[in-house]
Amino acid sequence: MDDDSRTARWERRTEMPLAVTSVLFLTAYAVRVLYHGLPEPWRDVCLAVTLGAWTVFGADYAVRWRLSGRGARFVRTHWLDTVVLLLPLLRPLRVVKFQEAVRRRHGRPRLALHARVITYAGLSVALLGFAGALAVYQQEHAAPGATIRTFGDAVWWTCATLATVGYGDVAPVTTAGRLIAVALMAGGLALLGAVTGSFSSWLLQVFADEESGGGAGRGERERPPGG
Repeated sequence: MDDDSRTARWERRTEMPLAVTSVLFLTAYAVRVLYHGLPEPWRDVCLAVTLGAWTVFGADYAVRWRLSGRGARFVRTHWLDTVVLLLPLLRPLRVVKFQEAVRRRHGRPRLALHARVITYAGLSVALLGFAGALAVYQQEHAAPGATIRTFGDAVWWTCATLATVGYGDVAPVTTAGRLIAVALMAGGLALLGAVTGSFSSWLLQVFADEESGGGAGRGERERPPGG
């Protein structure tokens, strides 16, 4: 119980700083990938910011591992955190939690469950799509026989992949690009399923409320006067 409370306090204290670090990481990575004519000193600064942010992520992971007191079980029970540490481009998804932290700090009520799922899924799609487009563009734009030559091509391909449409007009040709495609397909299916399931559940709840309210209204109308 003590470990859990210490871990929770650590996560609350580091939530916003890690969200800001995630944004800095993604910004520095995007500048390095998109601005080919960037002067070497600025490229070094972006690289330093990227590596520094990754170091912060690793330190946070190590502290939470230590506070949990679970040893190797922490890795098994927090496998997603381990994947994000190994693939830091996914780390900006932590910004999704930042919105919830801001609402708490300002004393605003939490959104309804269905609204939170849809909001978080939408933010996750945008962040995952941008990070995926950057990664696949970096791997593909200079590869022999590549069809993804511009960042616009990468964004178009990412949107089609996340939506599980797969037009096939552009596609990765490198091994790294195809691995990124597999990750985006899995992420797109998971997020699409979450949004669809939440929306369906919300519709069922609305219809159920209407049915129960309508039944009560008919009963009131059909009750004889004075009955």
